[in-house]
Amino acid sequence: MSVIFLIILLVIVILVLVVSHEFGHFIVAKKCGMRVDEFGFGFPPNIFSYKKGETKYSFNALPLGGYVKIFGQGGEENELKKAGISEEELKRSFLKKPKLARAAVLFAGIFANLILAWMLFSVGFMIGMPASDTPNAKLTVLEISKDSPAEIYGLKEGDKITSVNFENDRIADPTIDEFRNFNQDHKNQTVEVFFDRSGKVETTSLTVSENGTIGIGIEMVGYQKYSFFKSIYEGFKYTAKATYGTVLGLAQFLGNIFIGQGNFSDVSGPIGVAKMAGSAFNFGFANLISFVAIISISLAVLNLVPFPALDGGQLLFLLIETIKGSPIKQKVANIVNLSGFALLILLMIAVTYHDIIGLIRK
Repeated sequence: MSVIFLIILLVIVILVLVVSHEFGHFIVAKKCGMRVDEFGFGFPPNIFSYKKGETKYSFNALPLGGYVKIFGQGGEENELKKAGISEEELKRSFLKKPKLARAAVLFAGIFANLILAWMLFSVGFMIGMPASDTPNAKLTVLEISKDSPAEIYGLKEGDKITSVNFENDRIADPTIDEFRNFNQDHKNQTVEVFFDRSGKVETTSLTVSENGTIGIGIEMVGYQKYSFFKSIYEGFKYTAKATYGTVLGLAQFLGNIFIGQGNFSDVSGPIGVAKMAGSAFNFGFANLISFVAIISISLAVLNLVPFPALDGGQLLFLLIETIKGSPIKQKVANIVNLSGFALLILLMIAVTYHDIIGLIRK
């Protein structure tokens, strides 16, 4: 799979995830009577923009996300008054709305990502969701080791092994154990491997290593398909289950950081996400949208963390304001958010660096 294709795939995945998240903020802010000044697709420099009503819709050159500018978010009331904003218009600012409305706007992005995941999982079940415990499960190549016999002789991720053959020893539709035992029985021998690739049966001859392996990771993979309404129901169940698992996983990861056992191998940056998206694509469209759904859930859960610059951090500020009975000084909030954003950027750089080093080593 080409690097250009992976980049395009990564851009599409990020746009779907982030624009969905920002659309949640956008639509709820509108419904709450707030003035939304801009909805940006990507980040500046600007390519073109147009204005519909009071909102400018901008399309920018860096397609790595998006943003929503809500009037009054990030500015103190006194500053808005000094700028000559009328009292009538000030009522439509983020700051002047009830705390419940502001909380709804902040949570809406998280909710939008969960809804997106539900929709994607539901579509996945309509067209056939990957599953291991189905009658149609086939032995499928999940991973290929570099310079292994499998890579040298043309096997690819997503290939479904239909049979293996050596002279009179032939196994059709092998299970994991049957395939491994077959390779152990034919060390240093050239065997035939028949596989289904995109609906077409192909074959290759390769030499089993002296260890009795050909350098692949395998699993029994089939597809579970449901009717429309059953898919909606199963999609909801799967979203709830995946969200619960993601929360537990994130809690464990953060706990390991606090006790000094955090590991960058547990985190992927853009390069890692692009590789995983490419691998998911190799297994079919249902796998790809399932992967995007999982990332969408991860984005939702991550944004719930009460960390500056994240939605969870803003919700924490609102909670503090409610308890203390007065707003946090905007200058203090801006400094905290800027510091949090800087830390997130540094973390992303570190994770991306780790991804690059991993690619070099491989």
